[in-house]
Amino acid sequence: MATLQRPRRNTPLSFASCNLYNLNLPGRALYGRPGWTEAQYAAKIAWLAQALRGVDADVWGFQELWHPEPLQAAFRAAGLDGDYQLITRPGLNGQGIACAAAVRRSLAIDPQAEASLAPVWIDRFPPQLQLRSGGDDPQSPAIALTIKGFSRPVLRLALRVAPGLPPVEVHVAHFKSKGPTAVGSEAWFRADPASYAPHAEALGSAISTIRRSAEAAALRVLLTERMKAEGRPTVVMGDLNDDRLSNTQAILTGQPDLLLRADSKGGSATGLYATELMEGQRSLRDVSYTYIHQGEHGSLDHILVSQAFYDRSRQRLWRFEGMRVYNDHLNLDDHAATGTPDHGIVQARFAYDPA
Repeated sequence: MATLQRPRRNTPLSFASCNLYNLNLPGRALYGRPGWTEAQYAAKIAWLAQALRGVDADVWGFQELWHPEPLQAAFRAAGLDGDYQLITRPGLNGQGIACAAAVRRSLAIDPQAEASLAPVWIDRFPPQLQLRSGGDDPQSPAIALTIKGFSRPVLRLALRVAPGLPPVEVHVAHFKSKGPTAVGSEAWFRADPASYAPHAEALGSAISTIRRSAEAAALRVLLTERMKAEGRPTVVMGDLNDDRLSNTQAILTGQPDLLLRADSKGGSATGLYATELMEGQRSLRDVSYTYIHQGEHGSLDHILVSQAFYDRSRQRLWRFEGMRVYNDHLNLDDHAATGTPDHGIVQARFAYDPA
């Protein structure tokens, strides 16, 4: 019987997440506004091509893609179209944005040969997500939410790293933004604008926060179900629109115990570990940000990993090598003219090194 070949020790594996800042074909409207000019589109393709070459990740997760053609053009411009399998949602035609991915061909799975591992875009929340409560104490009013799906569908795909290893499951996510939801067109608002207009920003921000929290809980439910059933190494990456210490992140990660002693060993079967924290624990002066808003720097883009990628886990398969944030372009004033996105690129690097 043939022996399954595992990777050689120290074989690298890397992931990167990039918000494409509304990557669309030129001249196509964006949310009712004029789209990119030919010059702006060309600048976006040129900048992205340069980033693809410079970051050189094995697996890319993308957000805010309107059409597949611009992403294909960027990989061609980078000279990498033969090296990667692009994963874009079928039927993506500019009517909405979607998450996408690019996988180095040596890791890509043939969906026809392994249909159960084919990429899927998850629109709806799982039935186990019930956000209703009569109140857990006499002073708490009842609450009931009727959110049924993700504002941006979550992309789930799998990698075949080596025949002797389980597939790695990757989720690319884009949660609801921190910006306030527009409520001016709602029937209740129009019925009494004088009462609601002074509070529109607060109400809209609350709605966005509730939606983002629900999305985090929905993905957490999906992850718990799959990680318990399949036990596969898992990566979640994308524009999660909240920082590492937010309630949203606490819900999504499951808050596994962090093992701070050098000789500690443990792990969590369903928890996720933030590579931002993993990098911070090994750096004397770690400063990272992926977004600048009104002069305030923050990290909205993340790569989260299961215990298979956590150094102090007994179930570790890959050793953490480091995290980088490519964010120099965030200091440019005009992203449209320069072709730059308004988010940094996050990359996490690992090496095969079983515990």
